[in-house]
Amino acid sequence: MSYDGILLGMGNPLLDISAVVDQEFLEKYDVKLANAILAEDKHLPMYDELVSKYSVEYIAGGATQNSIRVAQWMLQIPGATSYIWCIGKEKFGEEMKKTPNLLVQYYEDETAPTGTCAVCIVGGERSLIANLSAANCYKSEHLKRPENWALVEKAKCFYVAGLFLTVSPESIQLVGEHVVIQNKISAMNLSAPFICEFFRDVYEKALQYVDYVFGNETEARTFSKVHGWETDNTKEIALKISQWPKASGTHRRVTIITQGKDPVVVAEGGKVTLFPVILLPKEKLVDTNGAGDAFVGGFLSQLVKEKPMEDCVKAGCYAANVIIQRSNCTYPAKPDFECS
Repeated sequence: MSYDGILLGMGNPLLDISAVVDQEFLEKYDVKLANAILAEDKHLPMYDELVSKYSVEYIAGGATQNSIRVAQWMLQIPGATSYIWCIGKEKFGEEMKKTPNLLVQYYEDETAPTGTCAVCIVGGERSLIANLSAANCYKSEHLKRPENWALVEKAKCFYVAGLFLTVSPESIQLVGEHVVIQNKISAMNLSAPFICEFFRDVYEKALQYVDYVFGNETEARTFSKVHGWETDNTKEIALKISQWPKASGTHRRVTIITQGKDPVVVAEGGKVTLFPVILLPKEKLVDTNGAGDAFVGGFLSQLVKEKPMEDCVKAGCYAANVIIQRSNCTYPAKPDFECS
């Protein structure tokens, strides 16, 4: 089996500006802990204040890129993953081009700077404030170019973070239709509560093409509330999402809901299975930034190898466990992971 270009991600590349801050800083900019939002005008001064007031780290990020990077790290197979994105034509864009071990096809926008994300960490928990900028400028015309569509043709599995729905639903539609026609596999996450709330229509349109849906318990409960399901039970919600109508009957939809230290909920074929996570002593927790993305990346690394569900979840839990013991979405040179 060839793994060349087997996994393709599309999403919003963001340069993470990460710092440990205080609660007062969050309150100043009306930011809730453990949340992810798009920046409004009131948030724009926070990026300069982060840099001037705190000790910051710059890391190539964005949900999809994090997941694809982790999948590549877990696979340790050169050329197995690729990524399509939009960056600005400036110094931050040049930094993003240096992302190692990924085959990247980028669209450079000359009118907007590379997107950034303020990663504000308090007590190990993170809040994300994304200023999409150039990432918001991606156009489906770029995807249709022969050299880029060749990556779509080559891939067997696709991953798109729900946040990309705010940018190019047309691109997601194109890939979704390709997946159905070619009997390939697609995955998407719920991304953030605001996606479930304010982009309901475009998410529902995309969901028909999705075989694997990822989310955490907060996102799942928001999805339930928005759809009037009147339940906070993650097992019931996962089941309902898995039973959402699909454009193709080739693959049954699988819903995977993570719950922090509580078991991972997997709904498939009308049944729910709980998988334990790797518990971590609180003193070893550095920060949770990228934990959900890492879980997805670990899961996908085994999915493309056609491993059973138990191994996919185990890999996701392993990757997330590694990431939360380090600053931001980073990892050692090689994984120490074996399937059961």
